[in-house]
Amino acid sequence: MKIFSSTDTGKQRSTNQDAYYSGFLFDNSAFVVVCDGMGGANAGNIASETAVKVISDYVNNSYSNKMDRYSLSNMLKSAVVSANMNVFEKSQNDPDLIGMGTTAVVLVVRNGLAIICHVGDSRVYLVNDEVTQITRDHSVVQTLVESGELTPDEAKNHPRKNIITRALGVEETVFPDCMEIPVKIGDTVLVCTDGLSNFIEIDKIKSIFEENDIENVTQNLINTANENGGGDNITAVTVTL
Repeated sequence: MKIFSSTDTGKQRSTNQDAYYSGFLFDNSAFVVVCDGMGGANAGNIASETAVKVISDYVNNSYSNKMDRYSLSNMLKSAVVSANMNVFEKSQNDPDLIGMGTTAVVLVVRNGLAIICHVGDSRVYLVNDEVTQITRDHSVVQTLVESGELTPDEAKNHPRKNIITRALGVEETVFPDCMEIPVKIGDTVLVCTDGLSNFIEIDKIKSIFEENDIENVTQNLINTANENGGGDNITAVTVTL
């Protein structure tokens, strides 16, 4: 497997409140964490950086290659819950940090499976002959689309499109969604923040993968998001089998 990653402040923000970790576990399974922080001043940075550190430490210290996929999924969920408690407690102990939070996507790829836990609207896509969104956004507009009140096209430009309904660290408890998908040689799993997904259509993501060597894809995705306005911080990580 190969892992490549890039992050950028974007064209309209002064700081980058995204944070990520990517690498290999001791048995060469791929491991990725991507978080998109929110909150005033430096609070978003603190939320995302704290979550990435807690989750990555938890997984690196707890992971065993003897875990079956159910145990691994439960461990990833526990890592997210632990990060939630840590971020929440920090916010309660510092008035400047009250209300801070972050999205979180945690991914492990091994033995033909991609195992994912996530909170918020950062996304996972499976890229092969097509680009398929795997995660479901925890957002207001996603709820409206599912209820039939908005079409997917209307959701793209809705004034509440950036409001998420679930975040890590905002409340004392959090409920991550966990899932697994089969992956095969030649597949790529893309993990990204909404600074990418809100500024590039899926067809363009597909063409960027088709037209570039894999080591150049993440930077080209970021460049394209910036060309399309760069209205948010942008992070992209690819895991290619």
